[in-house]
Amino acid sequence: MTNASLSIQDIDIFIEGDGPHTVVMIHGWPDTHHLWDSTVDELKGQYRCVRFTLPGFDLAKGARATSLQEMSDLFSAIVDAVSPNDPVTLLLHDWGCIFGYEYAAQHASRVLRVVGVDIGDHNTSAFHRSLDAKAKWIIFGYQYWLAIAWNIASKLGGPFGAPVGNRMTRWMARSMGCRTPAADMGWQMNYPYAIQWFGLKGGFRGAARFKLTCPMLFAYGEKKRFMFHSPQWIAQLSQQTGSKVQGFQTGHWVMVQQPAAFNACVLDWLNKSQ
Repeated sequence: MTNASLSIQDIDIFIEGDGPHTVVMIHGWPDTHHLWDSTVDELKGQYRCVRFTLPGFDLAKGARATSLQEMSDLFSAIVDAVSPNDPVTLLLHDWGCIFGYEYAAQHASRVLRVVGVDIGDHNTSAFHRSLDAKAKWIIFGYQYWLAIAWNIASKLGGPFGAPVGNRMTRWMARSMGCRTPAADMGWQMNYPYAIQWFGLKGGFRGAARFKLTCPMLFAYGEKKRFMFHSPQWIAQLSQQTGSKVQGFQTGHWVMVQQPAAFNACVLDWLNKSQ
């Protein structure tokens, strides 16, 4: 079985498994490529699994705020390196969805299909209409908190800024049910929220409206105060040839809370959609 690694733009890329199709796995906040450990174990017998830790999310390498376009360009370089001749499958979660959907919009010919986890039509009017006032306030509250943690740590630095930013980050992660070890979470991971709320690195004004034309498996946790997708979009996707919607009795981190069921669902859909 093939195992390899390479470095692109100071990002370590890990390749495991064999097979004619390549699955590129992109995590979100506040995780690393290890989010996909059990999924790789399930898929690598039949698929080439490619994963990496997002810029700035590897705490050993320090802060690295990355704009939407820079992220898309990085993904393009990675996909072209690991699968130069064939389109890939994207397996995305959380901010990995948002950045991955943007890459797919810009490079549709390089994406064969998408597995999106818990983040759907995030920037559509249908999604925003689906949220009640309390849900909107909760979203603002946790995202703005994390954006402030980024600002405190990045601007103040020294013996005060980073520890405060870390404590704020870890407290919020625990409040949200995240199971990532505290030592693996840091303020450096919060820059997407600073991009969202403070316009860091140009903000998200240029983001493409969510719209995928390739087949998609959308997996989401049903045990949440609100969803990160609209009911209308779910209904449409369910009727799309080759696509599938699957809910799980979990929160946001489906692949961690029900790994066996999630991994089996992904593998079954990949095999049937070839």
